[in-house]
Amino acid sequence: MAATWADSVTPVPPPVAQAPHTSNLVYAGLVTGIWAGLLSLAVYGIGRLLGVPFEVFRPGSDTLEVVPWLLVLLVPVAAAVGSALLAAIALGRRHARRIVLWAGTALALVSCVNSLVQPSEVLWSSRLWLLIPHVITWFLVVPQLARIVGDSEPGMYVVRD
Repeated sequence: MAATWADSVTPVPPPVAQAPHTSNLVYAGLVTGIWAGLLSLAVYGIGRLLGVPFEVFRPGSDTLEVVPWLLVLLVPVAAAVGSALLAAIALGRRHARRIVLWAGTALALVSCVNSLVQPSEVLWSSRLWLLIPHVITWFLVVPQLARIVGDSEPGMYVVRD
C-alpha cells in the first residue's frame, strides 16, 4: 500500500480535513519569527559587547545611526508573518514546497542588499554582523513555511492500493 504523502517530511499525515490553512502558516510564522527575533537580538548583543558599532545610513538619512535593538527584535517577526501570508498564496498548488522555499530564499537574499550596499563610511564589521539576523531568520522561517505549504500539495493525502 503506497501513499503519496510518504515523501512528506511529517511522519504521519494529518487527515484531509486538517490540511494546512493560512492560519497555520501565520501561527508558524509568528512562532519562528519570535525565535528568529530573540536569536537576532542575542547576536546583536554579542556584537555590541565585542565593539561592533552597528551604525548605518537609513534610507533618506545623511547621518550614521545606530540600529536600535527593538528593530533587531521586531523585524524578523514582521518578516516571518509577512512571509507566511505570502506563502499562503501557494497553498494547494503543485510544487508548493519548492515554490515557497525558493521564493523565500530569493526574498532573504534581496533583504541582504541594504546591508551590503551601505556607503564606505559604514564599517564592514557592522555590515557583516547585520547579515547574521537575515541568515537566522531565513534558517528558522523559510524551511518551516515550505514544509507546511508542501503538505497542502494536491494528492498529498490520497492513499493508493
